[in-house]
Amino acid sequence: MEFTTADICDEVERKAMVAEPLLRSYGGRRRFHGPIVTVKVHEDNVLVRKALEEPGEGRVLVVDGGGSTRMALLGDRLAAMGSENGWAGVVVNGCIRDSREIAEIDIGVFALATNPRKSRKHGDGQKGVSVSFAGITFRPSEHVYADEDGLLLLTEPYAPGE
Repeated sequence: MEFTTADICDEVERKAMVAEPLLRSYGGRRRFHGPIVTVKVHEDNVLVRKALEEPGEGRVLVVDGGGSTRMALLGDRLAAMGSENGWAGVVVNGCIRDSREIAEIDIGVFALATNPRKSRKHGDGQKGVSVSFAGITFRPSEHVYADEDGLLLLTEPYAPGE
């Protein structure tokens, strides 16, 4: 589906929740959308890996890393795995690493920043919970739309002209 976040906002302005411009685009896919799957972690990416190992089916993984910039929650290997497994994108309230390589992978990636330090591997966190950052609350099964202008959230899939 062709879309721009600006056009979606123009068409369904009252329904669109626009994320504060805190996140930056890093992925090779600049425009992506899909239903949300969530994980909430702190400096530990085991649940991120587990999610991206599953079939993505065009979904978007929203990772609430608590805004920590001390270590990365996503690197090139996990981004490639997500792409291979059919994920449309990953939104990280935290850092990524391997940004040059991720820019070449066919997956959308939004994150706060980069950090070369890898995360811990304890498996702590939650999945399938509502998470809040960038001024909005992301709930499983809602829909993310992202492009060069930013990221927005809709409770229902966007249908042009409705």
